[in-house]
Amino acid sequence: MTHQQHLNIIFDLDGTLLNTLDDLTASTNHALQVCGYPPHTTQEVRLMVGNGIAKLIERAVPQGTSEASILHCLDIFRQHYTEHCLDRTLPYPGVTEMLSEFKRRHLGLAIVSNKLQPAVSELRERFFADCINIAVGETEQVRRKPAPDMLLLVMRLMGASEADTIYVGDSDVDILTAHNASLSCVSVAWGFRDKDFLIRHGATTIAESPAQLLEIIENLPPTLT
Repeated sequence: MTHQQHLNIIFDLDGTLLNTLDDLTASTNHALQVCGYPPHTTQEVRLMVGNGIAKLIERAVPQGTSEASILHCLDIFRQHYTEHCLDRTLPYPGVTEMLSEFKRRHLGLAIVSNKLQPAVSELRERFFADCINIAVGETEQVRRKPAPDMLLLVMRLMGASEADTIYVGDSDVDILTAHNASLSCVSVAWGFRDKDFLIRHGATTIAESPAQLLEIIENLPPTLT
């Protein structure tokens, strides 16, 4: 569609483009083990992610853990995850093909993530270098989602506006982030949160597969793009 030539899509990373859960779980449990704390299952970690790694570790350690001990555990996690973030992480099935099709249609594509910037840059380079040039992660200069800062920064870099940009994510944090940035949001149900959870947290448009996301974008009214 010709009206899509000016459309920009900003993607969350974990749970949206990449299944990072196994590596996040492994690094979390490594840090917990070093600190003498009990480990968590993959399903438990799934529900802890979405607000950045500091919040992940805060949720993972036993209740009542001191702030100093949490920071120590977080440092261990950072070191381990920096070295092991590519051990088992892969794009979800159909994501690579979906992005290639969006690129073929000349849509603007970018990534925002509460993951640390070095990891975001490495993962973009490893998996999406052919399709996505802009990838913004957590730094001291930009507030984490659900603050709108990352989205607003990416939009400036893309030369995009609220009228021609859509945000795609897999969590309640992403829904709130899109709202805070005054962007339309498409939620995906193949990631860290299921469809019922997304609906309960305000999702209005949900894609259950990358192919369905392609259809949703294809059928957007021109007023949104």
